[in-house]
Amino acid sequence: MTTTTAPLLAVHDLRVEFAAARGRAATTAVRGVDLTLSRGETLGIVGESGSGKSVTALAVLGLLPGTATVRGSVALDGRELVGLPARELAGIRGRRIAMVFQDPLSAFTPVFRIGDQIAEAVRVHQRVDRAAARRRAAELLDLVGIPDPARALDNFPHEFSGGMRQRAMIAMAVANEPDVLLADEPTTALDVTIQAQVLDVLRTARRETGAALVLVSHDLGVIAQMADRVAVMYAGRVVESAPVDALFAAPHHPYTLGLIGAVPRLDRAGGPLVPIPGQPPALHALAPGCPFADRCPLVLPECRTAEPALTGPAGHLAACLRSAELAADRPAPAEVYPVPDLPPAPAPADRESLPPVLEVAGLRKTFPVLRGTVFKRKVGEVHAVDGVRLDIRAGETLGLVGESGSGKSTTLFEVLGLRRPEAGRIAVLGQDTAALSAEAAHRLRARVQIVFQDPMASLDPRLPVGDIIAEPLRAQGADRARIADRIPRLLTQVGLEPAHATRYPHEFSGGQRQRVSIARALAVEPELLVLDEPVSALDVSIQAGVLNLLRRLKAELGLAYLFVSHDLSVIRHLADRVSVMYLGRTVEQGPVAEVFDTPQHPYTRALLSAVPLPDPVAERRRERILLPGDPPSPTTRAVGCPFRPRCPVYAGLSAAQRPRCEREAPVLDPVAPHAAACHHPAG
Repeated sequence: MTTTTAPLLAVHDLRVEFAAARGRAATTAVRGVDLTLSRGETLGIVGESGSGKSVTALAVLGLLPGTATVRGSVALDGRELVGLPARELAGIRGRRIAMVFQDPLSAFTPVFRIGDQIAEAVRVHQRVDRAAARRRAAELLDLVGIPDPARALDNFPHEFSGGMRQRAMIAMAVANEPDVLLADEPTTALDVTIQAQVLDVLRTARRETGAALVLVSHDLGVIAQMADRVAVMYAGRVVESAPVDALFAAPHHPYTLGLIGAVPRLDRAGGPLVPIPGQPPALHALAPGCPFADRCPLVLPECRTAEPALTGPAGHLAACLRSAELAADRPAPAEVYPVPDLPPAPAPADRESLPPVLEVAGLRKTFPVLRGTVFKRKVGEVHAVDGVRLDIRAGETLGLVGESGSGKSTTLFEVLGLRRPEAGRIAVLGQDTAALSAEAAHRLRARVQIVFQDPMASLDPRLPVGDIIAEPLRAQGADRARIADRIPRLLTQVGLEPAHATRYPHEFSGGQRQRVSIARALAVEPELLVLDEPVSALDVSIQAGVLNLLRRLKAELGLAYLFVSHDLSVIRHLADRVSVMYLGRTVEQGPVAEVFDTPQHPYTRALLSAVPLPDPVAERRRERILLPGDPPSPTTRAVGCPFRPRCPVYAGLSAAQRPRCEREAPVLDPVAPHAAACHHPAG
């Protein structure tokens, strides 16, 4: 006789509708979601923006605004939560189910100390006095790895770094040892090293409290690393649900297959990514049939008549008429989706024979720290860039990586300023910027263009995109005939229609807006394109198309790229060489394959080990290096090696070996093809 254990959390036919508002139609954001969660289990929920992931999580806790109507069933240990009076629901939040929000800075109250807010969460649900609640808050901060927790209790949220705030948010969530933790994109805004710390804290919290975890994320690597089961959402409903190994090994829905194929992987370099064509449908105007039909390469006529039910063999369900075919054939993403033909990469040339496009040596940039309201006085300096070395040759892509605050953006602004640097040397296309006249700088500026991270913020909303693309041409004095000829050619070159020239930026999707930004940058035929996190704001399926476009343009136009990204998988896919920055300094550089396969600097090794792979089997085999704490403040210039306080190699040195790291700053070999600024590099 077999017994079936009832799920801890059971969501059945959950539907969420938002009422119509000014300029917005009524929208059903969640359409019949079914989920179950067992004790001690981690359920991952993935999907593109607008798929209903976060709305589903917030509906479980009853945290949606008053404009939302929730129907269906959410049962916690058999107790129905939908329709529960607010007072009873408040007794469950934080006690039985707790939430870890995406942005802890807005989730914490900024005018109260961290310790008081965690202690309040304890006292709301437990009969303890203030002193006991404060002691419990200190224990929780210690559990999640906050240094000196007794002192940290008195800090305000803005005094914590992003990673520390997220750890404190987890501490507050587990304060009452809940049965279920809901984590809504808990690592989205964090550097990869801090992300690794937060994921480790979530594992610790689960282990210590025995809580089950619902992890909402757009990052398939995070889901592969953390989840036991995965639910894939599209257009407000679950389209596939399976154990994590089965889902990544053999997806039964073409949407899941496309998501996996669109992700660049740290452990693979090579061909084009697999973009999912089109855009997710508008939820207020869904057509009959499968909502994925317009984007699906396997669509059948029957797909457009009725929406497929979520069915399949026990444990692996998919809402697709061809799921059995996908299960049997187990195709690769490129065997189902059309993959663009990219021009072949040119044969490797001797770098020294190629003309230099950008040379940076010994670059320094400081900013004053000022105090006072009426009379400002200088009380210190921020050493934003403190010894950067870059070298880009014609037709080459250099990836610039490092944590937030490492000096990447400041380095870009110094290069693009085309002026004398505070210290060091910058040469753009063979011209020393320190010696440029205003007229020479103006001429040179046309040969160096930038693509920004957020296209919506960088495109003038009042102008049609044709005028936006024409702006740099007009700035360089191009005549009307040349402008009229260039605009349709540029739009076609970036994969848009010439007729789109009359549209405004808000009429385009995020990926299309970034293509407009690229077209504007190409208008004056630059030789160096600076790309500042150009795909970080895009869903993975849209990101793949933009990365493929950048590879094609580089091959066709012979462009050189300076590509800044926090995503090392993107750098592995696109770059020829990579430069790693830490605390304003270049700590390692070399060919991308050598740096990624045989990193010499311990910081590079930690960065690479922290990047999750969208492969649960490979993830379980990997050794992860967790760096303690956050990077030091750049207001104090380090003596010796700046990485020493976090360095696992230094921690393992004998007392006789440590003085060199403490007194002497390591120097990067400017001649070696692959070099690291480390006294004890890996062999």
